[in-house]
Amino acid sequence: MKRKRCEMEETTKKKKMTEIGSAIEELSVLSIAKTTIVTTEKEAINIINLPLKPLLSFCNIIVQVLDKIGPTMAVLRHDIDQNIQRLENMWESDPLVYSNLVEILRKEAKEGSSRKPKSCSRAALWLTRAMDFTLALLQRLVKDMSQNMEQAIEECYNLTIKPWHGWISSAAFKVALKMVPNNNTFINVLAAKDETHQMVQDDITRIIRSEQIKVTVRKRTEEKD
Repeated sequence: MKRKRCEMEETTKKKKMTEIGSAIEELSVLSIAKTTIVTTEKEAINIINLPLKPLLSFCNIIVQVLDKIGPTMAVLRHDIDQNIQRLENMWESDPLVYSNLVEILRKEAKEGSSRKPKSCSRAALWLTRAMDFTLALLQRLVKDMSQNMEQAIEECYNLTIKPWHGWISSAAFKVALKMVPNNNTFINVLAAKDETHQMVQDDITRIIRSEQIKVTVRKRTEEKD
């Protein structure tokens, strides 16, 4: 009975948790992974583990945050979903081995398949770009909670995603940009009940400080782009 009550309390807690709160929880798991900057295959041996499932859970939370921006982020959201699925499929093929993202990257590097369009290495790289965009936007919000959302989203997109998007995706984004919510509406949908803008700002700051979890992924995949 006690165990069942605890499980019910945990379920209730998760339901009440906002996307920002969930992101902080997932990052707390990722932060224990060693994030040595990797520049050579020899140095990669020094990395113990970069757990895949918490990373994918964090990326799923990013999707939920992007959903609150609206149809402007439909293209990026679709890309994230596909890349998450690609990595999940690899994990499902051998959960014991591929629970560690580093092992997936090593496998593809050894096979010479990391540069292929459908590789998990490229999927991981695109997920880090999505993280770049989201964190850049959150950084802007923390710096100035009253800034124009349309301008902030466009500038973050131009900096982090546009250089890698084709003209069709860029054009679609430009058209949808006019449909973004204002900053006050966006912050309100991120907030939990009775949570003030200052409390949301504090939560966002905690996420930004955890940005270093991307280091290993980026260094291992940028060489394969």
